[in-house]
Amino acid sequence: MSRVVFFTALLALPAFAADPVLYGRYEHIKIEEIGKTLPAKMDTGAMTASLSARDIERFQRDGEDWVRFRLAVEGADDTFYEQPLIGISRIKSRAEEVGEIDPDGEPPRVERPIIGMQLCIGGELREAEVNLTDRSHFSYPLLIGAETIRDLGAAIDPADRYTAGRPTC
Repeated sequence: MSRVVFFTALLALPAFAADPVLYGRYEHIKIEEIGKTLPAKMDTGAMTASLSARDIERFQRDGEDWVRFRLAVEGADDTFYEQPLIGISRIKSRAEEVGEIDPDGEPPRVERPIIGMQLCIGGELREAEVNLTDRSHFSYPLLIGAETIRDLGAAIDPADRYTAGRPTC
């Protein structure tokens, strides 16, 4: 009896799960709202997507919450970008974000603004939620976490790089 259930479940899998698109550990991703292509780390160990930003300011426009920021990317100009604020994420902090960490307590959390952005990877254009934080001390200004990877219908081959090629959106 259990073999019948097992084989029936196997037959049903293709109806529920499509083959994921396979990307490398690093990919070039174009962010439509800012018109720039950035190198990104595809990181299944992180949950969210993060963009390297500085001078992050929240403000009101027509009664709505917005955020303005500059890219914290080598060679970036001083252009301010403005986007509607979707929400605020509370993420376990790294030591450099908060200074001292209480050795006996729960790691402190920092608040990061979340915005919606259109990301082009290969020939696919997808909406993603991205939090803003200064990543200038990291090698990759854009981090794509597990939630966004899942939303892209993707899987990551950690042994491969730049499998999608340059964005074509």
